[in-house]
Amino acid sequence: MVAAGLGVPSWDVLHQGISRSTGLPFGWVVNGVGALVLLTWIPLRVRPGIGTISNILVVGLVADASLSILPTPGILAVRVALLLGGTALNAVATGLYIGAGLGPGPRDGLMTGLARHGISIRAARTAIEVAVVAGGWLLGGTVGVGTVLFAATIGPLTQLSLRRLRLAK
Repeated sequence: MVAAGLGVPSWDVLHQGISRSTGLPFGWVVNGVGALVLLTWIPLRVRPGIGTISNILVVGLVADASLSILPTPGILAVRVALLLGGTALNAVATGLYIGAGLGPGPRDGLMTGLARHGISIRAARTAIEVAVVAGGWLLGGTVGVGTVLFAATIGPLTQLSLRRLRLAK
């Protein structure tokens, strides 16, 4: 989605804004924000798992490595396909890794923690996405049509994905 150049996902607006404001590498910010978001889990009584720790340690490194080698395609149709595919894959990946029961990533743990307190996944995820876009934009993060599309659709897509991909108990 970042390589599509049509606007970054919501959390990446925040990560980008912090990176630009502090001069820290994007991937370090991704990992650092993930660690800080764990503090929001305390009042929600969400417990981390191996998936949580792996997310904090790996996602930022993979983001930096991927962004260093991925070209930005010039053809708009390819860019739109990357944007739409990235959004759909994000929802499916979220359903798969949360559904596996190994612990949500920090950002998704915030969403699932709110859901345990009576807020739908769709509503929790959408509210979080809008809040981080606003904060990231104020810090200088890039907002585009892809950002708006992602923020508006990832909550409902994630709710659908979690329903379909959760392990039976």
